[in-house]
Amino acid sequence: MKEDDWFLKGEERGNPASQIDARHDGDLAWSGGNTVRPIPHGAPYFTELLARVRELRAGDLLLFTDWRGDPDEKLDGPGTEVAGVFSEAARRGVVVKGLLWRSHWDRLRFSEAENRHLGEAIEAAGGECLRDMRVPPGGSHHQKLVVLRHRAEPERDVAYVGGIDLCWSRRDDASHNGDAQATPMAEVYGAHPPWHDVQAAIRGPAVGDVEAVFRERWEDPQPLTRNPLHRLADLIRHEDTRPDPLPPQFPDPPACGLHAVQLLRTYAHRRTRYPFAPRGERSIARGYLKALRRARSLIYIEDQYLWSPQIAESFAEALEANPGLRMISVLPLHPDQDGALNGTPQILGRNQALSVLKRAGGERFAVYGIENRDSTPVYVHAKVCVVDDVWATIGSDNFNRRSWTYDSELTCAVLDETPDGREPRDPGGHGDGARRFPRDLRLTLAREHLDRPGIPDAELLDPEAFFAAFADSAHALERWHAGGRRGPRPAGRLRLYEPVRMSPLTTAWATPFYRIVCDPDGRPRAMRRSGVY
Repeated sequence: MKEDDWFLKGEERGNPASQIDARHDGDLAWSGGNTVRPIPHGAPYFTELLARVRELRAGDLLLFTDWRGDPDEKLDGPGTEVAGVFSEAARRGVVVKGLLWRSHWDRLRFSEAENRHLGEAIEAAGGECLRDMRVPPGGSHHQKLVVLRHRAEPERDVAYVGGIDLCWSRRDDASHNGDAQATPMAEVYGAHPPWHDVQAAIRGPAVGDVEAVFRERWEDPQPLTRNPLHRLADLIRHEDTRPDPLPPQFPDPPACGLHAVQLLRTYAHRRTRYPFAPRGERSIARGYLKALRRARSLIYIEDQYLWSPQIAESFAEALEANPGLRMISVLPLHPDQDGALNGTPQILGRNQALSVLKRAGGERFAVYGIENRDSTPVYVHAKVCVVDDVWATIGSDNFNRRSWTYDSELTCAVLDETPDGREPRDPGGHGDGARRFPRDLRLTLAREHLDRPGIPDAELLDPEAFFAAFADSAHALERWHAGGRRGPRPAGRLRLYEPVRMSPLTTAWATPFYRIVCDPDGRPRAMRRSGVY
C-alpha cells in the first residue's frame, strides 16, 4: 500500500501557509508510528479522559477546543464536573488552555452562556479558556480536540479527536439510554435523548500534529471578536480576551504503533484572514475526494447530517463509476429540534442529497437510522467514514457544504500498516489489501447497530454480506413495528430512513433558508463558480 495513493500530498492540502506539514520529514504530509483507538460513545470517553487528566502534574499540558462546553457536565459521577476537573488540574500547576466557540445567542439554543461559564471557572483556577468568534458570519468553531502532554513522560501523551463535545447529552453508552444531564431536543427523542458518537484516542507523533492545530488558532493575533457589543460586554465582565503565550512545544512523542495519521481541516475563506489559512483550507473535502476516487467495494458512513446535494455528488460519482460499489449511511431519523425553521430546511437538504445518491447507486445505496431497545430514536452525532476497509476517518466534520467549506473542522484520517488476513483480503482490488483498523472499526459499529455482539466475522467481512445483514435486520424490525410490536422484538436497532415529502410551498420558502443559513459556502468566489475545493 502506498500511503500517498490515499493521503493528500503536501501540495494537495492547498494551504501552504499552515505549518502542519512542515513539521514532518521530507515531503510527508502525515505522521507514521502512531496507535489510534476508536472510542464509541461519550461515557467511556469521559471516564478515560477523567482518569488521564487527573494523572497530569505540574508542567504538563492540557489543551482543548470545543463547540460547546458545559461546566457542570459530569465526566463520571458526582465530583467529576468538567469545570472542576480542569480547574483542579490548573491548580496543580498543569498548563490548561482552552478555546471555546463564542456561540450565538442562547435563545437560539446554542451555548453562549455555558461556554462563558466554563471559561470563567478555569480562569479562576489559573488556567486560560477563551471564547473564540473568529469565524465568518453564521459560522462556528466546530473542532473537538483534547491534547494531554507530559513533560517527563512523552510516551504517555495522548490526543483525542472526534465528534464528542464536553457538554450535556454526550455521556451515553452502547445501551443508548441517554445522558442524565440532557439538553432539550425534539420531543421524539424523549427527556434523555439517546446519543451515538465516536472519538479517537491518538498516541505517537501525531499528538504533536494535533497540538500544532491548537497552537495555530491560539496564536492567531486577530481579536477574538470584532463585534462591538461583545467587546463592550467583555470589558464590563473583565473577560480575558488576549491569549497568553504558550510554552514551547515539547518534542513529538516517540513512535508506538503502525498507524499513519493525516489531520484534515476546514477553515473558511474570510475577509479578515486566518494567518495560518489566508484563503481558507478545505483539506477535509480534498481528502474525501481523493479517497472516494479509489472506492471500489464499500463506503460506510455515520453522520449527523448528510444534507448537501453538492457533497452527495462526490459519493454519487464513485457509485456511478464503479458498478460493484455499495454505500451505507447511518443518520439520525429526525432533526435535533422541533419547529419549521429548525427541521424543515434540514429535511429539504437531506432529501436532495439522498435523491442524488439513490439515483446514482439504486439498490447499492442504503440509508438507516437507529433506535434503542425501547424504540426511542437515537440521535446519530458520529462523523465516521470507512472506504474499502483501507482508509478511515473519525472527526468533527459532517457531510455537508458547511463542514467542508465554512466551519472550523478537524478530522483524523488513518491508514494501518497491519494487513487483515480475513477474507476478502483485498476488497478494493487495488492491491492495497484490507487493513485491521478500518475493518475493526466498521465491524464494531455494525455489531452495535445489529445488536448482535457475538455475530461471526464471516457474516460481516464481505461487503455484499455486510450490506445484506443491515438490510435484513432493518426490514425485520420494520415488520415488527408494522405488526403492532407483537411478539419478541427482533435483534437489531436499524430502521429504514424514508425521505419526508414536502409541498411546493414548503420547498419554496425552505430552499433559500437552507442554502443561506443551514449550508453556506465558505470557498473563495472563483472556487464556488468552478465547483472545486
